[in-house]
Amino acid sequence: MIDELALDIPALDRARISRDARFDGKFFIAVKTTGIYCRPICPSRTSNSRNVRYYATAAAAAEAGFRPCLRCRPEAAPGTPAWLGTSAVVRRALRLIEQGILDHQSVDDLAQKLGLGSRHLRRLFFKHVGASPVSFAQTRRLQFAKRLLDETTLPITEVALAAGFGSVRRFNTTFLQTYGRAPREFRKKGRKDEGPEDEVILKLAFRPPYDWKQVISFFSKQAIPGVEHVTEEGYCRTLRINGTAAIVSVRPLVEDDSLELSVKGAPSNTLLQIATMARRVFDTSADPSRTTFALRSDSLLGPCVKQRPGLRIAGEWDPFECAVRAIMHPHSLSLAWLVNRFGDQIISRTNDLQLLFPTPAVLANVDIVAGGPSKKRWTSVQKLARSVVEGKLDFSAAADCVVRQLVQVSDLDLSTAEYIALRGLGEPDAFPADDEELRQFGSETDRPLSCEELLARAESWRPWRGYAAFHVWSCAD
Repeated sequence: MIDELALDIPALDRARISRDARFDGKFFIAVKTTGIYCRPICPSRTSNSRNVRYYATAAAAAEAGFRPCLRCRPEAAPGTPAWLGTSAVVRRALRLIEQGILDHQSVDDLAQKLGLGSRHLRRLFFKHVGASPVSFAQTRRLQFAKRLLDETTLPITEVALAAGFGSVRRFNTTFLQTYGRAPREFRKKGRKDEGPEDEVILKLAFRPPYDWKQVISFFSKQAIPGVEHVTEEGYCRTLRINGTAAIVSVRPLVEDDSLELSVKGAPSNTLLQIATMARRVFDTSADPSRTTFALRSDSLLGPCVKQRPGLRIAGEWDPFECAVRAIMHPHSLSLAWLVNRFGDQIISRTNDLQLLFPTPAVLANVDIVAGGPSKKRWTSVQKLARSVVEGKLDFSAAADCVVRQLVQVSDLDLSTAEYIALRGLGEPDAFPADDEELRQFGSETDRPLSCEELLARAESWRPWRGYAAFHVWSCAD
């Protein structure tokens, strides 16, 4: 596991002793004498180096038999991007686990979806993650449950359901085995509800710096009336989740190095899925020091990177919605018309949010209507929607596979497909090379570069070409 950290033991020791917040969530410290694992920023007394072991993930520390620290709360650490230090197969498996596949299916089902045997999948997980798929999924569930116990007033039964446990008995047993305490013992006495009954508020930690203005500015320009409401202080939108309408809101807690996620009206068993989506949309797992270091020496990008060291990829909540937006761009009026005409109306306490984005099933079968998008765009949207409904387009597949499917099945050009992978899937190396701003930025003359020339110029930006694209777009503002 030390190899996966790309750091040697002396460097890890220095980071541990300094309690440097830049390493928070990048690795975990396990102490053999106490049997506990911690974050690098844990305020507990520094342990002797000979008693310390290092793990790249909390799941790996748990797999080795260590318990989570109750003081520094490893479950509250910023996430680590799933694409770091892993194979392509493991990256996709991690994404599927984060989407909850092992909450209702087996490892064999997961392996079959990935096109390999379950034994080989376990070997890959131990090599790249340090834990089995089941252990990784259980650590994920436990961490989320612990956060709900600490940060919300949800009943224990709903916490168990929200975290993906099949029963309260199993939930209680797992907590006792992991923490040595029952879940109810983590409840803070005298805590009062701070919002409506159907509202849950969670914190999404990030590694500073975080350029909130850059992210919110990007969302503001593309907001759909009735679906989204964006101000400098926060972002709100409607969300269809497992057939239910919910309202999600996000605002920065800069002094706390986190974002506050508010969820209203969502069933308990969708909270983990929504929190996972929010982390991707607001890119809270990013390591800005890593992307800044990789791009700052580039002659073109350097000034942009210096200007925005906390830049993030502003994502989309749903890949299908992202694809429809990409087809409609830059015709925002046509997109607003489409949502008003075919999106479901909802009752909301927020007047600005009363529409849900239309589903693929609805858009796949509608006739061309006067007053809407052009016939060409209508045809593209319908072809996309039908591909999803018929199962020819699977957004849960690997990013490169989704890009191929978008081009082959939905007849989208490669640059648009890459844009969808960048924002809809959070793929950090996706690069829409036909974008006009990118082609002009990459040129040192008045003539924009061709796609081929830009791709050659962007080769040195790998594996962060997506961040490079956002730096260009942000510099153009």
